[in-house]
Amino acid sequence: MTVVLDRRGPRTWVDNAVRLIEADAQRSADTHLLRYPLPPQWSVQLYLKDESTHITGSLKHRLARSLFLYAICNGWVGENTTVIEASSGSTAVSEAYFAQLLGLDFVAVMPASTSPAKIALIEAQGGRCHFVKDPSLIYAESQRLATETGGHYMDQFTHAERATDWRGNNNIAESIFTQLQQEENPIPEWIVVGAGTGGTGATIGRYLRYRKFDTGLCVVDPENSVFFDAWRCDDCALTSTSERGSRIEGIGRPRVEPSFIGQVVDRMVKVPDAGSIAAMRHASEVLGRKVGGSTGTNLWGAFGLVAEMLEQRRSGSVVTLLCDGGERYSETYFDDDWVASEGIDLAGPTAVLDGFARTGHWAD
Repeated sequence: MTVVLDRRGPRTWVDNAVRLIEADAQRSADTHLLRYPLPPQWSVQLYLKDESTHITGSLKHRLARSLFLYAICNGWVGENTTVIEASSGSTAVSEAYFAQLLGLDFVAVMPASTSPAKIALIEAQGGRCHFVKDPSLIYAESQRLATETGGHYMDQFTHAERATDWRGNNNIAESIFTQLQQEENPIPEWIVVGAGTGGTGATIGRYLRYRKFDTGLCVVDPENSVFFDAWRCDDCALTSTSERGSRIEGIGRPRVEPSFIGQVVDRMVKVPDAGSIAAMRHASEVLGRKVGGSTGTNLWGAFGLVAEMLEQRRSGSVVTLLCDGGERYSETYFDDDWVASEGIDLAGPTAVLDGFARTGHWAD
């Protein structure tokens, strides 16, 4: 005897949710690709993909859009689903925006030490903040809340690499190469990104191979993060022995997140926090606008690659990301008292950056 079990129902809410997200994307112009001012005689160009111009102010806007589409189309998020994420930073701000767009409740699970400025940004987008004393518990607490509410734990750290179509569909890699088409060196020697979830690096690394571009992917990693050490010894089970997490918000993790695909990475650079902050401040002066700490990490790596190309007498281009604006960090990275309280000395890295700007030599 044939038994039929049919769960098909109307998809009115799903259809409208996808439409709303796609309409939001249509209203948004692509982000700019900025030329970073280097001496023209160097014959090397450095570009910044300015992700701070997204409506929620950071690179994570792309990720949040992809995560919501992925969860909705998988049937995980519906009309009355409470969405929960483990994040105290830009991902939570962007996910709160999309939840509000769809009329959904959003809860960000974060350490109790999260700055009031970040809490205010999340709440301004309609999100609620749930605090835990031990930062290592944010994953388990997010899952517990999802179970308790019948909601969905978005889990950016697991789903970032699979939620984005790495073959194209207006992902960040496709956008970069489209914008470079009329440039002097349209196929860059290197693209430099940091690793938080690992999803951006996975998307770009896969796209480079899919399109057969002879471009290297360099991932920069801050202090107190395990990605560099795990990649060096090819051990994804490695965890950080540091008692504190990354100082550079948005990147660096104590464990290798599932979205980090080390096989598509060509080079990694461990960047000292003093270098990240000094490069962030240096670039803010050069550009005439404040950029965030992870942008400083990216630029520290990118400047080193530019200097390497100059030493080898090679022309070409390098691309990295301007992840978010520096206004969010006025009470930390741009505050001399905060820097001093963290025991960070910017004198050495600042001298390295000044020397690079004058000569193109990297004396790290």
